[in-house]
Amino acid sequence: MTRLCWFLASAIFSSSALAEVTGVTIASRSVIADGRAFGATGSYEQLSGSVTFALDPAAPENAGIVDLGHAVRGDDGLVHFTSDLYVLQPTDTAKGNGVLFFELANRGTLGTLLTQFNHGSALAANGIPDAGDGLLMRDGYTLVWVGWEFDVPPGRLRLQPPAADLPASGVAPISVDVVVNQRMSETVLVDEPVRPPVPYPPTHELDQFDRLTVRDKFWGEPTEVPRERWRFVPASAPPRIALDGGFEPGRWYRVTYRATAPVVAGVGLAALRDAASAFRYRADLPIRGSAAYAFGQSQTGRLAREFLYDGFNVDAEGRRVFDAFWINKAGAARGSFNDRFATPAHGDMFASTQFPFADGEEADSDGTRDGLLSRYDAALQPKVLYTNTPVEYWGGGRAAALQHTTVRGDRDLALPDNVRIYVLAGTQHIVAPFPPTRAPAQTGTANARSDGQELSNPVPHDNIMRALLRAWHAWAAEGIAPPSSNYPRLADDTLVPIREVAFPHLPGVADPRGITGPARIIGDRVVPLPYLVPQVDGDGNDIGGIHDPEAAVPLATTTGWNFRAERVGNPSEIYQTLGSYIPFARTRAEREAASDPRLSIEERYTGEADYVARVEAAARGLVQQRLMLDEDVERAVARAHAHWAFAMRADSATSAGAD
Repeated sequence: MTRLCWFLASAIFSSSALAEVTGVTIASRSVIADGRAFGATGSYEQLSGSVTFALDPAAPENAGIVDLGHAVRGDDGLVHFTSDLYVLQPTDTAKGNGVLFFELANRGTLGTLLTQFNHGSALAANGIPDAGDGLLMRDGYTLVWVGWEFDVPPGRLRLQPPAADLPASGVAPISVDVVVNQRMSETVLVDEPVRPPVPYPPTHELDQFDRLTVRDKFWGEPTEVPRERWRFVPASAPPRIALDGGFEPGRWYRVTYRATAPVVAGVGLAALRDAASAFRYRADLPIRGSAAYAFGQSQTGRLAREFLYDGFNVDAEGRRVFDAFWINKAGAARGSFNDRFATPAHGDMFASTQFPFADGEEADSDGTRDGLLSRYDAALQPKVLYTNTPVEYWGGGRAAALQHTTVRGDRDLALPDNVRIYVLAGTQHIVAPFPPTRAPAQTGTANARSDGQELSNPVPHDNIMRALLRAWHAWAAEGIAPPSSNYPRLADDTLVPIREVAFPHLPGVADPRGITGPARIIGDRVVPLPYLVPQVDGDGNDIGGIHDPEAAVPLATTTGWNFRAERVGNPSEIYQTLGSYIPFARTRAEREAASDPRLSIEERYTGEADYVARVEAAARGLVQQRLMLDEDVERAVARAHAHWAFAMRADSATSAGAD
């Protein structure tokens, strides 16, 4: 493996460019995929190392970084910190398209770009990427990951932030919500495969100030747990809580406590800003490009919205940093990324829902006017593409409808010219495996118990995402307008208040009209937000949005909600990121025996050939709309054959969800 190190002397920086990259170290460099050529771009190499930064707390561009003024400074008066770096770039960079494509790493993991756009898989433990069919490589992108998050486990892409030396008066209590899926006597403050624990230890393990409350609904009235019944486990890192009688599955526990060891988490946003700026505007670094795009998904989609709202898309020289953003599955939420005692990995879904929700300027209920992009002059605004699933409308506090309706939820907003919104109809937050199964519980074990009452939703995202990638790039690079926004609207009744959802009565399936909607916190008050969700047809399938061929030619009802299974507790609540796959009966006799109002498969299609032909026609129609690549049609047809075989199995509705 080739090794290369770059050390940059501070003498090259001018006094007006202090908030910058001060060094890039490439610790390892090697060709990937055995030197495979990706079309005209040729082979790719991977680089890993680190980036060092120095921030001037007095510089205007850093004024919004919370507690930067409390960070320890070097002898030069600047605040220094380091981020991990990983890059996939053309071996001959002249053959690339010149775009630095930043993936905002979700909780320090890599590879979402490869799974979303390359039909590949996430990076393996040995760091070797699965390039899949190489779409991103064939198109010539330089893929960049820079550590922005500090509260992730070792081995993941990380930020090493400066500590915050706070005055005693600045240490306020923090609150953390915890939901477990099985009864346990102890729990850390969020410990799941996806969401690492909150890192801040308590000031004292038996502080009488600390509180633990419990409730069944997130916005329900909390019941306080007596202090003598619970305690922080001594010397546990990360902090653990023990509760006499144990934590009950499915209930919302909230611990409020005085924490220690704060860091300046907001420097992670500066790391993304300054790395992207340096890599595109400087000529003395090993990573270079002429343009920069950013992709954030779920947690990091909310990070991207925070990044834009906090004004980080302008560098120290007043230049635009990212030309284009793709914000995937974030809804109208932001998050705890630039706060005192920030908890980025925790992903507090409800408290992160804060005004402004839309990109263009609008009025809040108190008359305040603001917008996500209001801080930028027209010349500095990026092209912003949003994709959401129905999950971001139905649950998780993401309140996706508020991206394109008024705060009151009474009319549609006109989107700015530089914004597009697309909804992937009939899908769930993370695509479930095919054939459909119930989601594994958050233990991460192979034999985990089921989490949802219904089978999990496997309708794919990538067919549409890959086509939108090409359209997004043409928009950002050449000014070619992408397909028109496609999302549910109030004006045509494809977006409705939850009470007006026309979901059919399906025996044994919970009624979604009883789901608790989003709210926000203003001061100490919980303020409900309009609960607007996609309207459905007689089968319970979404009407509005872009339909993958599998959703356009259905063999099941596929939703953006799924109630918690009895075994994981609180079955009247939804599992926040799951959708449902509710199969159609195979025959008319089966559906009549089950009192299912939906037509059976045999009543819809004359047979497999008819079904597959309709799927192919739907795929060809998407190709004509620039919403699917021609090269993916064959893949959709192959999936249709497999789906038909699954749906027509006598045990398809039961064995797929067996423990």
